[in-house]
Amino acid sequence: VQLQASGGGLVQAGGSLRLSCAASGRTFSSLAMGWFRQAPGKEREFVASINQSGRTTYYTYSVKGRFTISRDNAKNTVYLQMNDLKPEDTAVYYCAADKNHYVLGHSSDGYWGQGTLVTVSS
Repeated sequence: VQLQASGGGLVQAGGSLRLSCAASGRTFSSLAMGWFRQAPGKEREFVASINQSGRTTYYTYSVKGRFTISRDNAKNTVYLQMNDLKPEDTAVYYCAADKNHYVLGHSSDGYWGQGTLVTVSS
């Protein structure tokens, strides 16, 4: 599976961005998808995930109510809509995929895309 993330950029605090991650190489609808981020000097952390049908989503506490993960199985793409961005959201954002939602990002059988940089200025 190849994952291609896009949509990062520079935005002022309070602004919005939408990240996209396009998948190829395997039936997209069989994969749970998610977003992780890594800020400078910090470890990579979980941001959000969505199961294969799109009916189940999870978010880290700090982004609840501001970020929304969604997927379009017809377009083989997962999105992360980020609103009310804060400087602490600045990080490289990575998309991930796994056939098992509950081990997403932690399995050797999973997949990772390249990162896309999000910078939020104060």
